[in-house]
Amino acid sequence: MPRSTQEWMRASLRTPGIFIFGLVMAPCGWILNLTSTVAPNWRTIHNLSGRPADEFLQQGIWDICRATSTNTREECNLQDTAYFGNQIIEVAQGLMVASLIVTLIGLAVAIPGIRCWRDRPNWVVAGLGGILIFLSGVMIIIPIAWYTHILEEIAPPPNTTDVRVGYCIILGYIGGIFEILGGFVMFIGICRCCGGKNRGEVRVDDVTSGRFGRQKPPPRRVEVPSLNRARSAVSSVPYARDSLDDDVSFPRAKSPAARSANTPYAGRPYDVDL
Repeated sequence: MPRSTQEWMRASLRTPGIFIFGLVMAPCGWILNLTSTVAPNWRTIHNLSGRPADEFLQQGIWDICRATSTNTREECNLQDTAYFGNQIIEVAQGLMVASLIVTLIGLAVAIPGIRCWRDRPNWVVAGLGGILIFLSGVMIIIPIAWYTHILEEIAPPPNTTDVRVGYCIILGYIGGIFEILGGFVMFIGICRCCGGKNRGEVRVDDVTSGRFGRQKPPPRRVEVPSLNRARSAVSSVPYARDSLDDDVSFPRAKSPAARSANTPYAGRPYDVDL
């Protein structure tokens, strides 16, 4: 009775590449997002009125610092009710913290599902972890993009025209993209696609029929010429001495010249001959 469904098997016991990619990108994105969340540099404001020319403000979602280009020491914990009362600040605080927590939950779910020490990973559990990581990346991109869009409208100090993007915005974009890519790639493992290559699997029928993998070519057959020689009745070798006169396909060494019968000593040489 023919089978109604295809049977698949893992080609190797190594961890699938989609899981390796996701487990590398997600922690890297989490570290970048953590830095973007706690660092007070979402935007910098220069050319403050009534302040020295080298002084500028660094504003984040939790703190505001004043610094100068000539001194590395910063003055933080500055109060700005108009700035922190803006809607984007409250939304960014909630989404950034929630994203960090969701990323950790996604990794906690995905790691047991991967089970690289077993034959078959739990693709559904690992895929759900990938969805959580993907959503955490989206939760990062939303406040970062919103803040960038209204960068100059978020309660700037009076008489200020030089507002610049801080490094937290850049780190947030990179971290969010890392998590989105890593989570999406891990989620691909829920469904088998690309002929099972995303899971590192092959069909059982292909293995049994020999269609999977590279087959070894048959050994090359070398034709060796054979010399059929008749055996001599008085010789123990496979050919007679007279057969050496026949035409052969290889050169033969010349036989030594015969001794002359007129020599006085036909036997062994004496010492005086030497």
